[in-house]
Amino acid sequence: MRQGTAIPIYRVQKSVMIQKATSKDAQTIAYFLFMAMEEIVYQFIGKKDKEMALKFLNHFTVKSDNQYSWQNCFIGKIDDEIITVANVYDGADLLRLRQQVIDFVKTNFNSKFNPESETQSGEMYLDCFAVSPNHRGQGFGSKLLTFLVEEFAGKQKQVLGLLVEKENFNAKKLYQKMGFTYVSDQKLMGKALE
Repeated sequence: MRQGTAIPIYRVQKSVMIQKATSKDAQTIAYFLFMAMEEIVYQFIGKKDKEMALKFLNHFTVKSDNQYSWQNCFIGKIDDEIITVANVYDGADLLRLRQQVIDFVKTNFNSKFNPESETQSGEMYLDCFAVSPNHRGQGFGSKLLTFLVEEFAGKQKQVLGLLVEKENFNAKKLYQKMGFTYVSDQKLMGKALE
């Protein structure tokens, strides 16, 4: 090799495999849901306690037929590591799916708990979405979102809806890039959302 000749360097882009979650993924899903909704879970349990919040979410992710169940989640994996999670369910099922959560919160934390409805019939609702801190900024979240848009809006011809904090400009920019459009303002647990 001659002096000054550049050696090409190739960056290997790891491929993410997207699939429906299984019951074995439930505990990991609880951690990702916590990343997506930390402040809201603290409101559910009435205190800022990460360990209690994770136990609260895990209580639901391992069970079936509730809004945070592993059954309503899609995961993105590299090798055997979950790096991104999305919690999606039919908005028409919100009240039924949420009932376990409401009953649990009322019994254990806040007898007056009565959250606003965040979705409605006629849309598949992307309730929570999170990417592992070690894998952010690498396009893996976009790949999962693209999959969800193609699956629900493309193949199934359904509306895919979500809520985003008004001040979360980076997330709003990503969602707009993925084809989401503003519909209306919404309040949920005291947060101003779009």
